[in-house]
Amino acid sequence: MPDYLEHAKIELVFLPPYAPNLNLIERFWKFFEKTVLYGHYYETFPEFKAACDQFFTGLDQYHDSLRSLLTDRFQIIGQG
Repeated sequence: MPDYLEHAKIELVFLPPYAPNLNLIERFWKFFEKTVLYGHYYETFPEFKAACDQFFTGLDQYHDSLRSLLTDRFQIIGQG
């Protein structure tokens, strides 16, 4: 650890090199896929694009789900 961080008011926490569960955009992307892609068939690209646009313009309807999903309260397992 650099000397200037020894007395800083922050705590460095080791994160594994690949941890999608700790990356908020990965959690959001997974929610998008589950909502828009899984179990849905779009006959044409414009139908698919419209579903994507509807998802992103209507994020308010997913407020409760996203609020619980996109939180920084998580537990790192295996840290000793």
